Amino acid sequence: MEDDLPDNVVPFLLLASFRGLIDELHRRLAERGFGDVRAIHGMAMQAVGRGCTATELAKRLGVSKQAAAKTAQALGALGLLRSEINPHDRRERRLEPTARGNAMLAESGRILTKLVGSWRETVGDNNVDITIRTLAATDHGRRSMTDVSDWL
Repeated sequence: MEDDLPDNVVPFLLLASFRGLIDELHRRLAERGFGDVRAIHGMAMQAVGRGCTATELAKRLGVSKQAAAKTAQALGALGLLRSEINPHDRRERRLEPTARGNAMLAESGRILTKLVGSWRETVGDNNVDITIRTLAATDHGRRSMTDVSDWL
């Protein structure tokens, strides 16, 4: 690869690396029994984290409350998420990963560690560490890292 790449190639390199990483992640997840999980499901589960309300999920995904509720229903249908009434405020529902959801998230983490490890083997730990620190330090437009709302 050329040493002097033009700046206008950066978005395409980021996109291609992202797509390659996510596509391989989901190929491997499918081998491990999660063939029904798509990239958007994984991102939504990352946004749910250990648990949140539909309102919090909407904010994290950058979508309406109705869209977040629909996403939560889809995750529930996949057996990844459960919704329970908050005992302290019966108007509120708490969204939490199921055992299958937690297993998928844990497996995703293991797979991503291996995939980033292959980057480390290719270009070296220092280069990967610099890239990660650089990306973390850039302006994300004040968006949540899981906000892909206008891409969907």
